[in-house]
Amino acid sequence: MRILVVEDDALVADAICRGLGEAGFAVDHVGSAERAEAALGSENFDLAIVDIGLPGADGLSLVRRLRSVGQGLPVLILTARDGLVDRVNALDLGADDYLVKPFELPELAARSRALIRRMRSAVSAQLTVGGLAIDLAGRVARIDGEALDLTRREWSILECLALQAGHVVAKERLLQAIASWDEEISHNAIEVYVSRLRAKLGAAASIRTVRGLGYRLDDAAH
Repeated sequence: MRILVVEDDALVADAICRGLGEAGFAVDHVGSAERAEAALGSENFDLAIVDIGLPGADGLSLVRRLRSVGQGLPVLILTARDGLVDRVNALDLGADDYLVKPFELPELAARSRALIRRMRSAVSAQLTVGGLAIDLAGRVARIDGEALDLTRREWSILECLALQAGHVVAKERLLQAIASWDEEISHNAIEVYVSRLRAKLGAAASIRTVRGLGYRLDDAAH
């Protein structure tokens, strides 16, 4: 899953990006609302984490503009302001959640996972597809109780497919889910990762190729 961090403090941004990266997310960073709008307009993200106190247009203005153009991307607001009015304003403008600084990175990662699940209509962190059991919070997939040995990118692709199980996920979407701006990954690499995943899933679940569109995770019995 891919997150855009919108934070002008370089030290704070670096800590957030490193923490979320260690939690398994692909993370990109911009330092202003204007650059965030450009990034969100050209690429796919699963979540935006937005600091209120940005230079120029602030974080609340960014949320307002995103919602005014129908952008439904989940937004988590970061704020040093602990006042009730600021929190209420953020939520009323369309933010989905907020954290008051200082915060712990594990909580930020957990809230990020929850918001992405909610966007994908997955109310639980435990998903089942055929004989495959997936623990989104623990970042582990099991078949008959045995944990699969997955690389970070294999897990990211499986996670993306599982959150849209039964629906086609475009190859480009998978590519953007596993790679940040400083990583160069080809479309052919997605095919390699999917091939490896199929071998590891065996008969428990099926990753089907929908020619010209992408991939779909299904119960193998279907």
